[in-house]
Amino acid sequence: MRRYFLFAVVASLLIGSCASSDNSPERRSLDSFKHSSACYDRHTEPFTPVVDTHLHYRPFDGRAIPFNEVNAFLSRTTVRFANVYGIGQMLPANSRCSNYLKCPGTPVSPTTRNDFVNAANMVEYKPDDLHLTLSMTFTDLSNPEPTVELMNLYEKEYPGLFHWMGEVNLVKQAQFFNHHEPATPKDITKWAGFMAELRARDYPITIHSDLGNKAEPTLYLPLMEQALALYPDNKIVWAHLGLSYEQTNMDVSEHIAILSRLLDQYPNLMLDISWRILDDYYFSKSANRIQYIAFMNQYSERILPGSDFVAFRNNTFKVYQKELEATSHILQYLDDNAFRNIALGENYFKLLKLDYQAPEVCQG
Repeated sequence: MRRYFLFAVVASLLIGSCASSDNSPERRSLDSFKHSSACYDRHTEPFTPVVDTHLHYRPFDGRAIPFNEVNAFLSRTTVRFANVYGIGQMLPANSRCSNYLKCPGTPVSPTTRNDFVNAANMVEYKPDDLHLTLSMTFTDLSNPEPTVELMNLYEKEYPGLFHWMGEVNLVKQAQFFNHHEPATPKDITKWAGFMAELRARDYPITIHSDLGNKAEPTLYLPLMEQALALYPDNKIVWAHLGLSYEQTNMDVSEHIAILSRLLDQYPNLMLDISWRILDDYYFSKSANRIQYIAFMNQYSERILPGSDFVAFRNNTFKVYQKELEATSHILQYLDDNAFRNIALGENYFKLLKLDYQAPEVCQG
């Protein structure tokens, strides 16, 4: 059995290497996912996904690429479904800083500003050729008390428009120098109200929660474990497999063991593979990639793709294209079942109970 498994992984590497996004036929339309369509030929069609579940339409400073332009970026790729994230933690409106990493001491604070801009744009410019899911990103997980009241305000102002929460920060080390405070164990117990509201609405929540750092690889793992233990019935998506720039050399076997244990223990937990750090520091190394491919094939119903592109005003289509391809690179090596679940959107459709279906992968 082990010999067959290793053969299957190697075969998928060879087959996947033939896939390319450069010489593919015309991209599939949104309507083609509403019914049974022609099978997906992995030899001739792109390995990039049809869904981008982690896409920031708004940046930290509010000076964004216009909404319609971001949608045009998607239409030029394979993406037909996307989550419309803002960024809930913004720089001060009067700040001249555009990158918080270059402005230590400047606060990056939770706010509703980006969400309301996204909602207004959705009402005015909703595209016909894309399916967009609007997400609430305002929540301060270290100060959760106002969340339910604000959720109700969103529903009053934009009824039926929001269907997701996140990306929200449990612990994000990159913002420690910008007044970000990780949620404490006591704070997590106070999430009960808004987590119950999310369950009632059947909204997933995407949480950014660093596993740890180079010195202490699992320093912050107990925080995520507590959140999962207290709210096992919530649809929780753990962003970036828990990794970050502060942790670029974690032991792969340990990382996969942690993820596998939590997926086995919490059936409603999902992971997203957004952010190019995963490819740059982990997936791109062949020895690591084989382990992650096996993991993703085994847990293929629990993983979502995403670019983590941020629509800063100066970012171009080429930037989005590169981010999409980098975060999707590993998908070409997956087995057909995992490719259909992750890249072709089946997991996303089921999670949101959408009336769409992923095409079957062509055989032979």
